[in-house]
Amino acid sequence: MANALVSIQIIPKTKNGEDVIPYVDAAIAIIDQSGVKYQVNPLETTMEGELSELFAIIEKMNDEMVAQGCKSIISQVKVVYKPEGISMDTLTEKYR
Repeated sequence: MANALVSIQIIPKTKNGEDVIPYVDAAIAIIDQSGVKYQVNPLETTMEGELSELFAIIEKMNDEMVAQGCKSIISQVKVVYKPEGISMDTLTEKYR
């Protein structure tokens, strides 16, 4: 079972003030390629997995933004860490 949930909102500063949506899509593609369970929400994406793995994914997301020419990136991150295990479903089951 996963030991962490990490939500990230990535806000890239684009080269010429272009729309950030294609950049955000590229960041979400990094998550998708990682194979971790995730859920895209309107203002952030939540991932489920091992904490070190999730932080490594965030690093790759930021690296991709730089590779695409972003001058800087703000990554707003929320973390729930529970060594004995946690899942998105456990936290939200009473609302479903």
